[in-house]
Amino acid sequence: MEKIVEIRWHGRGGQGAKTAALLFADCAMSLGKYIQAFPEYGPERMGAPVQAFDRLSDHPITLHCGITNPQIVLVLDPTLMATVDVTQGLPADGSLIVNTSKSPQEIRKELGLKNAKIYTVDASAISKDKIGRDIPNTPMLGALVKVSGLLDYDQMIKDTEVKLEKKFAHKPEIVKGNIEAIKTAYDKVKGEK
Repeated sequence: MEKIVEIRWHGRGGQGAKTAALLFADCAMSLGKYIQAFPEYGPERMGAPVQAFDRLSDHPITLHCGITNPQIVLVLDPTLMATVDVTQGLPADGSLIVNTSKSPQEIRKELGLKNAKIYTVDASAISKDKIGRDIPNTPMLGALVKVSGLLDYDQMIKDTEVKLEKKFAHKPEIVKGNIEAIKTAYDKVKGEK
């Protein structure tokens, strides 16, 4: 990795955008990468639009500012696309990953997006099936790792499992469900043909 890779997560309070950005950062750090992860939101409340960010590099990161031109954008709640320009600052060679049952072609048409690569995965359906709740953050993490190739998949699974085991020490079913959700999304993310 020659340059800094910047990632922006769009979600709503309670969907885990901040947590996913932090999990990604922890995994990257364990692989010896330099990383920044931070959220941006106003008065936090359940359902309010939020953003989270990651910056990743093989070299020390001296930037300490917001991210305006991310190479990768993830959308945890597709209803945000009606009110938030989720593609703002996304370069022509960037990637957009959307939590939806729609195809990448349908999202391209909806957004009128001429460039950038579009990927979709039904992270909500996966999380409901594997976790029992619509919390699409960990499935979106799986999609990000598949699409970007920025992290080693097996290492990411191990690191995420360790982090979740600490947080949910007395709820192994939550850990298992989240790991299964990551693996399923990794396998099911779709790009344009």
